[in-house]
Formats: sequence, C-alpha cells, structure tokens
Amino acid sequence: MKAELICVGTELLLGNIVNTNAAWLAEQCAALGLSCYYQTVVGDNAERLSAVLRTGLERSDILILSGGLGPTQDDLTKETAAAVCGKRLVEDARSLSRIEDYFRERGMQMTDNNRKQALVPEGAIVVDNDNGTAPGIILEKDGKRIILLPGPPNELIPMFEKNIAPYLVSLEEGGPSVIYSRTVKICGLGESGVESRITDLEALENPTVAPYAKTGEVHLRVTAHAADEKSAKKLVKPVVKELEDRFGRAVYTTKNQVTLEDALVKLLKKNGLTVTTAESCTGGLLAGRLVNVPGVSDVFKTGFVTYSNRMKRKLVGVKKETLKEYGAVSPQTAEEMAAGAARAAGADVAVSVTGIAGPDGGSEEKPVGLVYMACFVCGNVWVEQFRFKGNRAKIRESSVAAALTLMRRCILEVFG
Repeated sequence: MKAELICVGTELLLGNIVNTNAAWLAEQCAALGLSCYYQTVVGDNAERLSAVLRTGLERSDILILSGGLGPTQDDLTKETAAAVCGKRLVEDARSLSRIEDYFRERGMQMTDNNRKQALVPEGAIVVDNDNGTAPGIILEKDGKRIILLPGPPNELIPMFEKNIAPYLVSLEEGGPSVIYSRTVKICGLGESGVESRITDLEALENPTVAPYAKTGEVHLRVTAHAADEKSAKKLVKPVVKELEDRFGRAVYTTKNQVTLEDALVKLLKKNGLTVTTAESCTGGLLAGRLVNVPGVSDVFKTGFVTYSNRMKRKLVGVKKETLKEYGAVSPQTAEEMAAGAARAAGADVAVSVTGIAGPDGGSEEKPVGLVYMACFVCGNVWVEQFRFKGNRAKIRESSVAAALTLMRRCILEVFG
C-alpha cells in the first residue's frame, strides 16, 4: 500500500517548529512495509489543505495527517477532511467525556472552544488520546483511508504505536499479519564502512536489512513480515546473529529502545566502575547524555565543565606549563583533564573533551572542528584526535557521541 504524509501548520512553513513528525512517521511507515512516495507541509488554510487532500487521495491509499486538531479557529484539519469526504461533524460523547475528565483531573477550567475537539466526522473511527485532548480520527472513503493525528509528538507517537500501527497492519491483504523489527546498533564505524560489509544482506527480501546513519552511530534495522510474531522473530534472529558476528564489539545493542548511553551505563555497572567527565567545548552535554539514563546515580560521580583555562587548572589540575606550551586544545591538555578529573572525583573512569567548536577561534594549525579527547580507566589513559565537520551544534553533538564510544571501547580494552 502507498502512504502519504501531510503535516499541517503554518508554523512549520515558517520554520518556527522543526518538523520531527514527518521523519518519525516516515520511519514507521517503512517499518510497516508501506511505500511512502510523498510528504507535504501545508499551512492552516482550508482551501490549500483541501487541495492537498484531494491530490493525495488520487495517488495514495493512506493519508496520514498530523496537526490542526486543536481547539482554536485556525485548527482546520478535521473540518477540511470531513468536507472532502462529504461528512458532517457530530459530537462524540466519549471524546467529550474524556476531554472534561482531562481538565477536571488537572484542576483546570475547560473553555467552550475545547468542546470543538469532541466533534468528529460522522461514521469515523475515533482513537482515544491518552496524553492530550484531541482524539485521533480514521476516515474511510472509496477504499482509501485518511488518518488524523494530533501534532504534539508526545501525543502523536504513543497514539500511533498503540492504535494506528495495529490498524495499518490489519489492512494487509490476506488478513492481519505482523511486522517485527530489531535494530543492530553500531558505534565507532562509519556508514560507508558498515554498508560495504552488508551488501549481500541488503539484497534480502524478508527479512529486509536497512542502514540508518545517526550521529556517531550506524543502525541496521532488520524487519520481517509474517503471519504471527513468533514466525517473524524466527526470520529476524539469524540475520541479527550474522550482523553481530560481522561487527563484533562495535555492536553495542540489538534492542530497539537501548541507547549508547544506556549500554555504557550498563557496562559501568557490570564492572563495578564509577565515572566522571571533564568538558570544555561540549559544556556539559556529555554529562547530560549520561544523566538521561535512569539509575545512573549508581555510577556517575560528578561532571566538571572546565571551559576556561583557569577552571582547567583549578578543578581538574591541568598544569599551567601544559596550557602555556601546548594550549587548551591539545592531546596533553586532554590527558591531564581526564586523569585530573578521575583524581578529583575519586572515579574509576573519566573522559575529557577539549576542542574548537567554532564558528570562530580556529587557525591553520588548529582549525574549527579539531577536538581532543582522553579516557582514563583505572590508571590507563587513551588520547584521541578528531576532526569534525559542521556548525557549532553539530561539532558539539558529534564530540559527545565520539566520547561515549571512546569510553565504551576503553572500558572493554581493560575489562573485556
């Protein structure tokens, strides 16, 4: 089946909000085996949205819309979709009751315009919103489907996962079937290098193997389509095993929800290690990634943000002579930062990051994007040089991903 994504909101066209819904929904459609050939962003305008819907119904089997289901006058998605399908809006008692409960449970006053969100096209399938007030809606017209989802990701994502994905699977020819995926996550290797080693597996039809490049990582999604979950898992298992064999320690997990920082914290706990960080150009982003992990307090001691030379000396003991002779962005400074942070925090493991994130501050000898990192593990120290590309935010993000990978590799070097 062919699916089409339509994201509604003038704020998306103006660039006020990044359209993360389109990327997420496209990924979900691919995992479900849907062909997605078109994506459209349209403003809060009934005439233009109507034209987009009519065009979409001519060329696609399923239209998935996000946004425009709110209580205000410029929220026109539901009204426009109903008009295109020749349906009148009726009040859905269940939705109204849930909206009233939503406000009452939070001690908030429900205004009259919120009642608008309980209006649904006659004959539509109404999907409960467990995280907001706007219900989802599924409309069927001449064998085509129009699916309306709320715009906020914290409402859209759980609604899609709980209700919409199973509905889409049920539409498969021959009756309900199952799509099952596992993701093999790799760090420390580039996308082209990884892909060159899986060309034979990419030719598979069921399961399929698809690479996705992330910052500092490559994810390989293995997806099977079968009559039931047990059969789908059976198809996926040997391919995942083959990828683990090919990439060895570079694979940090084969579980969809596990992040690199999750895997790192688990590794620290397994070996009874504590950790600290010393950051310059990343300014605490690395510590923030670690603190994302529930239970990290068992291993994370503290983090040092040593942006100035004075703080590098005062907090983690970098020698004045080192800074004078080699500069703040140098392998020598990175090494002293890591060892000094471990000593100051009383930690078994420490990683340091010092570099030039730009856009200013670079030179021919030390250009923007030059970053040095060091990792201290129980008296052993490794130092690495990196040259990242991109703007300031990208360089900092890449630095954090590389630091997590370095820390993991060094711990494995010592503890296996």
